[in-house]
Amino acid sequence: MRKIYDALYRWYAKEGRSDLPWRNTDDPYRIYLSEVMLQQTQVKTVLERYYFPFLKRFPTLQALADAPLNEVLKMWEGLGYYTRAKNLHRCAQLSAPELPKTYEALLALPGIGKNTAAAICAFAYRQKRAVMEANVRRVLCRIYALDDPSEKVLIEKAHKLLDATDPFTYNQAMMDLGALVCQPKEARCDVCAFAPICRATELNCYDFPVKKKRKVPLRHTNIVVQKYRDKFHLKQREGRFLHGLWGFVQSEKVVGKRIGSVTHQYTHFKLEADIWLHEVSNKLEHMFTLQEIEKLALSTVDKKIVTLLRAEGAV
Repeated sequence: MRKIYDALYRWYAKEGRSDLPWRNTDDPYRIYLSEVMLQQTQVKTVLERYYFPFLKRFPTLQALADAPLNEVLKMWEGLGYYTRAKNLHRCAQLSAPELPKTYEALLALPGIGKNTAAAICAFAYRQKRAVMEANVRRVLCRIYALDDPSEKVLIEKAHKLLDATDPFTYNQAMMDLGALVCQPKEARCDVCAFAPICRATELNCYDFPVKKKRKVPLRHTNIVVQKYRDKFHLKQREGRFLHGLWGFVQSEKVVGKRIGSVTHQYTHFKLEADIWLHEVSNKLEHMFTLQEIEKLALSTVDKKIVTLLRAEGAV
């Protein structure tokens, strides 16, 4: 295995993404933030639009803990999966000024799963933990020719391969190997350090893990935008989905004038919404001008509705 590790590190030194900002720090908060942002979001998007602005506004774990949730959600706008932002904020409140230094203590915090806890331990504290994310999972499945392994089996395999002498470099290199070499539609086995022991290479078959076909359902709804003079009514959501964000109100009963529709593709479903503008005779609770609405934390769908209202001259 030493020869394989050495080959992996030579490749990583030459082609790896060692310049990523969260790889050039031992600050647990910055590493934790990157891990949360990178869940369900591409590196390029996080790097170009979210990571640095978020850190500028909340430079430390304590600054994040002291901030109102609405400000945190506003800075998270567009990243989706807003429960991540809520848990990030709650973790800061529970642990500031510093994150815990043990895997078990990290795992006890809201929203921190096994992979995030392992990543913080490996990257911030240099502990002997194997990081498991989508790219590493694919590499492991191909090395061991696993169709659909359980999490327990994958973690066992990951720790079996782990270079305990340098878990930091090993984990970073493994993630980049999956992202740049052992890709979903292409496997560059000629430059892969694990080719000598890889079952997929031996079998000349790279359909590991087995891809599960998933049909994304279509959901339709009506959203009634209630207007009084130059202000519009919104509610702050309380359910699990989009919790804490402000939004226009969905309604089975439609009133007013239909001004258009908006669509949005979520991970698990596609939403189509008809938008109705209803002018009311009395002011309601929580009414805002469009300028005030743009300062609130909104979902992408609600931002599209604001754009529609402006286009329709509803101001």
